[in-house]
Amino acid sequence: MNKHIFIDRLTAFIGALVAGKKKFFAKSVDSLNFEECIAAIKVENTSIEGEGVYNVKAQSPVGELDPAFLIAQWRGYENPTIIYHHGNNERPFDFRKSAKNTFYNTLARQKDSIEANLIAVRAPFHNIGLTYYQEKMTDLKNFVAMIATSVRLNEVLCQHLKNKSNTTVITSGISLGGWVTNLHRAIYNSSTAYVPLMAGTFLGELFLNSKYRKMSSELALNNPEQIRSVLNFDELFKTQNTNNLFPLLGKYDQFIEHNVQKESYEGYPLKTVECGHVTGAVSTKILGEHILEILNSYNTNS
Repeated sequence: MNKHIFIDRLTAFIGALVAGKKKFFAKSVDSLNFEECIAAIKVENTSIEGEGVYNVKAQSPVGELDPAFLIAQWRGYENPTIIYHHGNNERPFDFRKSAKNTFYNTLARQKDSIEANLIAVRAPFHNIGLTYYQEKMTDLKNFVAMIATSVRLNEVLCQHLKNKSNTTVITSGISLGGWVTNLHRAIYNSSTAYVPLMAGTFLGELFLNSKYRKMSSELALNNPEQIRSVLNFDELFKTQNTNNLFPLLGKYDQFIEHNVQKESYEGYPLKTVECGHVTGAVSTKILGEHILEILNSYNTNS
């Protein structure tokens, strides 16, 4: 067993111990699917007035939610934009060295060298603490609404940018943010390009078959077809066939399993890195280079 596999499995084991009875979907597996939930969500329109945090109100099937976005760098509408979504239980607006923040480590830390606007989207339930988040995730409909709300906010931002300029917009994100990225493409496909990092379209398999299933409740594991019908969106994803998809997967990822999720990307240029899920998330130089390579390719061709 190599270090990448070992670290992923150890992380799942520890995570399950910490979660205790608050494992994913322990209280309920009833939910709309993503397409239905996204259609039901209303996110207020927003305007961009320079750098800073923008809190947003969203109405969803589970009530009012609190997504937000951060303009970490604003170079103006005439410049391209990268919209990035964080991973599970990250704090994307916290730039302290001790913070769990792939946005900062991948892009914002080197922002002065990036000729683009940098926007970080924060999902609902990520503004308080781990205990609050774990409690909310015991209900499948909250998990679905969380992701669906981020997709809708991403679309609000895309439309705002497109109304102001015809410059390149890149939507990207890691893990949880990768699912948001792929769902946005499946439903809207309004970004210029999509760069999902360590994600796919078979989200149900994460909770049912990968090593991450240790984080799943008995209720979830005993209802596999319900979990798949709500969370897998591979057929919806196939309805888009534009050549604007540039995914990245980890060869040894024990959560977003390469042999499972690569089927999402048949016909597209999949980049595979020698990492697991955890070691991939900290390989921020590799992740940043991949995003910026795609951005530069569009800028060169424009």
